Amino acid sequence: MTVQASLSIDECDPEETWNALKDDPRAQLVDVRTRPEWSFVGIADLTALGRETILSEWRMYPDMRVNARFADDLFAAFDAQIPSQIFFICRSGARSLDAARAVAEVAAQRGLHLRCVNVAEGFEGDLDPHRHRGSMNGWKARGLAWIQS
Repeated sequence: MTVQASLSIDECDPEETWNALKDDPRAQLVDVRTRPEWSFVGIADLTALGRETILSEWRMYPDMRVNARFADDLFAAFDAQIPSQIFFICRSGARSLDAARAVAEVAAQRGLHLRCVNVAEGFEGDLDPHRHRGSMNGWKARGLAWIQS
C-alpha cells in the first residue's frame, strides 16, 4: 500500500474552520489561491485570533501549473513549529483539497502525524443561479472576517 492510499483528508465548512482556529492556537490556515485572487478578491483576516493566514500558491498564476515546491515551502514557513492541524482554503474547495493531499503525503513520508483539513466551500463558495460567487456559501458569504488590499 502506498502512503497516498492510506491518507484521509477531513473537511470542515468555513465556520467550523474559524472555530477550530479560535480554539486551537497551534492550528494554521493556508490559502492556496493565486496572488491575483489574494489581491483582488481578498483573504481571510485572522488578526482577531492573533495570527495571519499563510499565503502559498498551489497552482501558480498565470499558467496554473502545480507549484512543485509547495510542500517544501510550506514546511519551511512553519520553521520548527509544525501546526497541530492545517486548514487549506481556495476559491471553492477543489485546489485546496489537492494541496491538502500533497502536504499530507509529504508529512507522512517525513514521519509526521499532521491533520490536513480542506475548507469545504472555500473563500468564495459555489456559483449562484446567476453564475456569481460569494453569495451562496463560502468564507465571505458566511460573514467571517476578511480583508482586501
